[in-house]
Amino acid sequence: MDELENRKTAASNWFSDAQASFIAAFERLEDEAGPLYQDMPPGRFERKAWKRGDGISDQGGGVMALMRGRVFEKVGVHFSEVRGEFSEEFRKQIPGAEDDPRFWACGVSLIAHTRNPHAPSAHMNTRMIVTTKLWFGGGGDLNPMLSRYRADDHADTRDFHAAMKAACDAYDPEWHPKYKKWCDEYFFLPHRGEPRGVGGIFYDRHNSGDWEKDFAFTQDVGKAFLAVYPTLVARRMNIPWTEEDRAEQLFRRGRYAEYNLLYDRGTTFGLKTGGNVEAILSSLPPLATWE
Repeated sequence: MDELENRKTAASNWFSDAQASFIAAFERLEDEAGPLYQDMPPGRFERKAWKRGDGISDQGGGVMALMRGRVFEKVGVHFSEVRGEFSEEFRKQIPGAEDDPRFWACGVSLIAHTRNPHAPSAHMNTRMIVTTKLWFGGGGDLNPMLSRYRADDHADTRDFHAAMKAACDAYDPEWHPKYKKWCDEYFFLPHRGEPRGVGGIFYDRHNSGDWEKDFAFTQDVGKAFLAVYPTLVARRMNIPWTEEDRAEQLFRRGRYAEYNLLYDRGTTFGLKTGGNVEAILSSLPPLATWE
């Protein structure tokens, strides 16, 4: 097996293990929920394997994992490893694909929508993509649903940014300001003139020239998210909420849905490369309003 195949295998194994770690952490929160949820059973993920393409030729696939629980009204944690050729239209947008349209892509992605309006929603993904070039992408961002949690100096925001900064600073002190700024600019709704959430980090086409370093960094981004986000949910999930809080949450979820359908590049990439439509669109909130 050549070096590239070894790297693909290592990345695939880690992304699959990461999926299992996130699932375990979220199910643990379901078990630890307090009296507010006593009339609801703890949620559990339902896993569904899928194959890309016609299922005859080997184009890869993945495992979709979705839970509708009591703490998490809807949470998806999905693993995919796919291969194939970009369409003629799409290959012009992808580095290294214009002359050779073949690609391999693998990653883990999650979107969590909490039931309690006090507990933030969040998104995270990490991935490795190979054409005639190779790079990593991903990041994590926090999406509080109530306006009083959306201040830059709020404790949840500070803790989340500190975790992302630590993951970056371990490799290069210039990465965090660069990827934080990229996140702020990327997760922005231009037609609304407002950000989707309070940010985090976002990076794409990341290749420092040192594959081991870049792979380790991508793993640490996932580990940092795994450490901080369940902590934030546990901090807020047992706070009682009002009907007004719920209404504000549903309104904010509407903004989240608008972004994912109009601007999210991961949605576009998945749909244009024959990904699992059910998994791709599972990022949409279970309930939302536009009042």
